Amino acid sequence: MKKTRIHYGKGIMELILPPSTAVLEGQDIPAIANCDRAIQEALYNPIGTASLEELLQIKKPSTVAITISDITRPVPNKIFMPHLLNILNKSGVKDSQIVIIIGTGMHRPSTPTELEYLLGIDILARIEVIDHTPGSPERLTKVCGNPSVSLCSRFANADFKIVTGLIEPHFMAGFSGGRKGVCPALVDLKTIELFHGYNTLANPKVENGLLKDNPCHEIALKIAKSIDLDFLFNVAITKNRKISGIYCGDLEKAHQAGCEEVAKWITVDVEKSYDLVITNGGGYPLDQTFYHAVKGMCTAIPALNKNSTLLIISHCGEQLGSNAYSDLMLKYQNDWRKFLEDISTKPEEIQLDQWQYQMHARVLELIGLENLRFVSDGITAEIQRKISVHPILGPGNAQQRAQQAIDKYVKNNPDAKIAVIPEGPYAMLRKIEK
Repeated sequence: MKKTRIHYGKGIMELILPPSTAVLEGQDIPAIANCDRAIQEALYNPIGTASLEELLQIKKPSTVAITISDITRPVPNKIFMPHLLNILNKSGVKDSQIVIIIGTGMHRPSTPTELEYLLGIDILARIEVIDHTPGSPERLTKVCGNPSVSLCSRFANADFKIVTGLIEPHFMAGFSGGRKGVCPALVDLKTIELFHGYNTLANPKVENGLLKDNPCHEIALKIAKSIDLDFLFNVAITKNRKISGIYCGDLEKAHQAGCEEVAKWITVDVEKSYDLVITNGGGYPLDQTFYHAVKGMCTAIPALNKNSTLLIISHCGEQLGSNAYSDLMLKYQNDWRKFLEDISTKPEEIQLDQWQYQMHARVLELIGLENLRFVSDGITAEIQRKISVHPILGPGNAQQRAQQAIDKYVKNNPDAKIAVIPEGPYAMLRKIEK
């Protein structure tokens, strides 16, 4: 038999699979050996622009805003942020002139524990750190019209603006990082709704790894380019969450370079579909809500056909997600077809977080609810029965129930073609058309 290890919460789950199981994963890229030196080299030799130090000398800013991703992204801020701050200080910018803004988008505010996880005690003691609050008009500034877009005021009004983030596959925008550090991370509610609207997500170009003609990407890029961004600092990470690539400089050029390199590492060509596909929510911190487990579901689509079974394993220690998302999922009580009918007939009436259910429905349209199997320790059985999945319930923990489900499937389907996606949403499957 074949043993496979997947991320589950803050730990690792081991599963035993048939020896013929296909393992759909990208290259095992090594971490950068000397990270401090590599960060320095990237900052002084950026892509498509002058170095950070030179730009600061030219602008001589009185205020600097740096935006970082929230807790849902495993970005190694504690490793690179000291280097950014050192160059700012060296260029005459005092700690008191700097604000770090958590780009929450529609996600909840950060907890004190999460802030420490994101930045560390030393940086929190030195620098002002705030969460973006998209629902607070008094903390927003209009930056463009047609359509009207408002942005976090502390970022929009800063003399010097730095965007940081992680480049990884994104099931809506093609790749994360780059322009997403502005939109949806720092924009108002209406703009977030536009970015995730029904018509936008109904476009087949909205998918993993695709930037060209992807409306999600185009909306975000247009908004990011509408303000005077000064510097981008993005990274890529290994399977063990170590830095594998650094892409900084110009918003578009540096991000494009990063996307191209990351695509080479993580793309998995899929020549056929499978009867059973096993995947996961990506581990902590991403897999703490069912909302984000949807990313793992959608990643598997290129490996599925209408008769496939998809087994997704996700910790979901924080339950479903936001109150709005929870209410939406429970409102429809598994009737995902009625949900699609409602949002398609009134696309202008956008409900908060409907976009995640719409992407979830892509999987349901392909394989149906019965074949979308779900294993979690974090959500009660009562709730699991109402969220458009077929829950694997009963005695035992998630690992035991997942293994039992796999063993039962193999026993009933001895000739089944089986695949596992150990990295879940961090892999990027590409279907090869014959």
